[in-house]
Amino acid sequence: MKILRPISILASALMLTASAVAQVSLTPPGAETPAASKPAAKPKAKPPAAAKKPEAPAVTAKPAAPPAAPTATVTPAPPPDDTNIDLVFGAYQRGQYKTALELATKRAQENGDPKAMTMLGELYANAMGVKRDYATAAEWYKRAADGGDRDGMFALAMLRLSGRGGPVNREEAVKLLASSAKLGNPKAAYNLALLYLDGQTLPQDLKRAAELLRLAADAGNPEAQYALATFYKEGTGVEKDIDKAVRLLQAASLADNVDAEVEYAIALYNGTGTPKNEAAAVALLRKAAKQNSPIAQNRLARVLVSGQGAPMDKIEGIKWHLVAKTAGRGDPMLDEALADLSPEDRAKAEAAARKWLGAK
Repeated sequence: MKILRPISILASALMLTASAVAQVSLTPPGAETPAASKPAAKPKAKPPAAAKKPEAPAVTAKPAAPPAAPTATVTPAPPPDDTNIDLVFGAYQRGQYKTALELATKRAQENGDPKAMTMLGELYANAMGVKRDYATAAEWYKRAADGGDRDGMFALAMLRLSGRGGPVNREEAVKLLASSAKLGNPKAAYNLALLYLDGQTLPQDLKRAAELLRLAADAGNPEAQYALATFYKEGTGVEKDIDKAVRLLQAASLADNVDAEVEYAIALYNGTGTPKNEAAAVALLRKAAKQNSPIAQNRLARVLVSGQGAPMDKIEGIKWHLVAKTAGRGDPMLDEALADLSPEDRAKAEAAARKWLGAK
């Protein structure tokens, strides 16, 4: 059985990273290296997905949201292979933000270095070594963008979409994202794809969204890999191709995208688009469950209670069922299994669930 959702719901399930300070992959001022892409936290950007049910337990997926909108932190790219690593970037990496601020200010003012300007934008936007000031951050990002820095373009686009540091300006944001994506910024390509998918800021264009997702996915962006996998699974903007979908899920899973881990686990469990491997599937479900994915917790509970794919462990299985249930992931079948437990085993499962929830 396939779980399909209309495109309007798919669009709303994916979220732009604009609701918080943009994550910019910084390269040292004066040096150009490809921007690194690391899952945030996921949109909040989560495409729906479909998976076959195994004969037992029923392991089908309705993916949770992609990583929530990024918090006001920065994920810097690794420095280039250069023995003379830039002092500004070095100070930034070591957490010496006031030193980075002083050095970047000097380089920006004296040398007009766009990378240093982007660094200043990050420091002001994220209150690193200086009081948070979105307006000043936007000014530095603007100067960096005008100087051709793709990270500055992306960061300024995120501020324009969120209305931080100035009024919301979606038209300018789209232009900045397009320019940044053209220069090879995978985060920009991903976010621009979401705008084409959403159909509000831009006319909905599923094929263009798929093209942009492919650019970001090829650059290693796990959120884009996960989203594009959903496109291939459902034939959205591309020709349906389960094998490609599963390969993308595998790549995103290896990059620790929790939603991809769940869906790839389900593909492995069912043997959909990949050789069947229940042991690997259960291991991935355990990993995702421990990362507080209610879907993974529910699927793992079914596996453990039924003993199909892993040794039967009803107490552990019901523990995960109770944990998932607190997140709104109820399951009548597992409720029945809970009711069938002896009072002693039920008490053990409930105590284990309370311990897990208390430790979160």
